[in-house]
Amino acid sequence: MTDEVILRVKDLRTYFKTDEGLVKAVDGVSLELRKGEILGIVGESGSGKSVTNLSIINMIPSPPGEIAGGEVLFRGRDLLKMGAKDIRNVRGNKISMIFQDPMTSLNPFLRISTQMMETIILHQGLGKKAAKEKAIEMLKLAGIPAPEKRIDQYPHQFSGGMRQRVMIAMGLACNPEVLIADEPTSALDVTIQAQILELVEELTARLGTAVILITHSLGVVAGMCDTLCVMYAGRIVERGTTDDIFAEPRHPYTQGLIRSVPRLDVAAADRLPSIKGQPPNVIDLPECCPFYPRCESAMEICKRSYPDSADFGSGHRVSCWLYAKERA
Repeated sequence: MTDEVILRVKDLRTYFKTDEGLVKAVDGVSLELRKGEILGIVGESGSGKSVTNLSIINMIPSPPGEIAGGEVLFRGRDLLKMGAKDIRNVRGNKISMIFQDPMTSLNPFLRISTQMMETIILHQGLGKKAAKEKAIEMLKLAGIPAPEKRIDQYPHQFSGGMRQRVMIAMGLACNPEVLIADEPTSALDVTIQAQILELVEELTARLGTAVILITHSLGVVAGMCDTLCVMYAGRIVERGTTDDIFAEPRHPYTQGLIRSVPRLDVAAADRLPSIKGQPPNVIDLPECCPFYPRCESAMEICKRSYPDSADFGSGHRVSCWLYAKERA
């Protein structure tokens, strides 16, 4: 990892208009990604992790979605202001994405060769023969046995783990600068999960690719990510290096997430601690701390307004009234 920032997101806001009201799925997210860095984004389902990353590559369906504000600067260019042709040259080429379920991402009616070669031909301008050779090379790197034969098979002829390896090969085929991995192991068993994560880490390190890893698992980010963002109700509530956050989590939500992870170095208790309550309904969410109904440290100010971000040094920032200098 270097100090060179290749992707900078500033005050990103993505809203969805529904019959019930306005859903602020992403509400003021800011983050930075450095060259070669692995950035983890964690949080419960519905916290805005996937929508944030779909917004980064400008893939929000409109209607009902709308990117209501903010900037996504990739190499100094705002992706949100690009025309359709320019953003297509970035997607799959400079910034790639691996989705949760490879069976819904791969077209079941097309051979793997057709799906991989299309991207390579479009973005790298290779002929069919050279594109197929590149696709075979990427499948081999991804650990697909006999790639020369398997490239002409259909997705249903691959296991779940092998399909995810194909998706990783497709995502890295054009040597992107940024790879967004949206819970790439959620549909796989534990043994295969470890293999897939090791593969992502190994290949991106070899290619010098920066990674945004979306996951529910704190165990994954602890062993893999350089930096960490914790999301709740469309906002990043804590960010910093993974070491800092695990050593001294500041936000009550982060503390609750870490306490709920089983530990091998601690005697087993009857039950793991859990965070009480349920994630909030983000439809027409008021301008207050959305975590206060579940927070053991909640104060009256938490119910009235959202706190500013407090700085603990080394990039460790937390949005919580417990650390605010002034409590209005």
